[in-house]
Amino acid sequence: MRLFNNVEEAFFVSRPNRFVVSCRMGETLMEAYLPNPGRLSELFLPGVTLYLEKSLNKERKLPYTVVAVLSRGYPVLLHTLRTNDVAEFLLREKRVPGLEDTCIIKREKTVGESRFDFFLKRGTEGDEKGRKGRGVKEVLLEVKSCTLFCGRVAMFPDAVTLRGHRHVQELAALAGPHVEGHVLFVINHPTIEAFIPDFHTDPAFAEALSLARKSIAITPLAISVESDFTVKAETRVLPVLWDVVEEHNIDGGVYLCVLRLPADKKIRVGALGAVNFKKGYYTYVGSAAKNLNKRMKRHGKKDKKLFWNIDYLVEEAEFVRILPIRTRDDLECALARRMRGISEWSVKGFGASDCACSTHLFATKEDPAAQEDFHEMLSYFRAERFLPVPVPSPADHSEG
Repeated sequence: MRLFNNVEEAFFVSRPNRFVVSCRMGETLMEAYLPNPGRLSELFLPGVTLYLEKSLNKERKLPYTVVAVLSRGYPVLLHTLRTNDVAEFLLREKRVPGLEDTCIIKREKTVGESRFDFFLKRGTEGDEKGRKGRGVKEVLLEVKSCTLFCGRVAMFPDAVTLRGHRHVQELAALAGPHVEGHVLFVINHPTIEAFIPDFHTDPAFAEALSLARKSIAITPLAISVESDFTVKAETRVLPVLWDVVEEHNIDGGVYLCVLRLPADKKIRVGALGAVNFKKGYYTYVGSAAKNLNKRMKRHGKKDKKLFWNIDYLVEEAEFVRILPIRTRDDLECALARRMRGISEWSVKGFGASDCACSTHLFATKEDPAAQEDFHEMLSYFRAERFLPVPVPSPADHSEG
């Protein structure tokens, strides 16, 4: 099955908003439509190869659509609307384990408050007109496109998904003697080895999915797409690391708080006194064994009682993002050592009064989210360290 035609290559420059990317095609700087609202920050690194399909509609404001991005040597599909086409192809080719004996009655079926992607029937007496027969069972299938890869682990979602949460709960509620619920995660990369619902980003969705697995089928399916955008029929079911979710999906752990100073500034920081901060991006490594969500929310506020070192910097800097790593493990100092290795400078004594680290505040001239090393570090601590045979941890850099 070939998904796209007339595909041209371009190189990523920036993302002005969720549905538009700025890219360079040859010597031309242009904008293209992105049919994917996900964050995609680990895929959209500076200069990465994008694949664009030109529209036949000459009236479109943006004639090109971003359909894929090159990641570790393979095109990763970004056109979320075409994921259901892939799912239909795999269903008709009998390549979705557990659904080999189903037939497609229709795409999109509204039940209650949700619209599910496929309405299927299981059993030889089902037909394309939806006639019921003895022994026939209805199947409601929801399809999710997964493009978040933490090393060798696929995760979903990459942003909070209230819609996905509702779908999972409604499928579980509808499941019974005559109705099956099924969630299919289409993993857009052939090298992935395992799947974890992203409890760091959306703990509520991860919990709902974990509970729902008792009553619905959950299938993470790795696919392979050729360079000409032909989807291969071969698929591979990935193991789900449910034990990791059950142990570490808690309101506690460590976090990375990223701030931006647009200009050099001297800031008084508690007992540290006046500190000269250079312009740039500052990443603070913090922890909260309990009430992690409350702690992170506090860091996003200004005009509060100043207590920790980071409070003083938050008052003067622009808040960029905060990235949680939910875990029962004590990772704060290990995370700080790794941040030290990928930073350009640090602020001595900042936020490290109760440990042996020299600092927990690190800085770079540019946004760390544009660094591949930063995403590799985050991937390791969020997911890859849980694999049965993990790759070695990114090298720690001793305190200097």
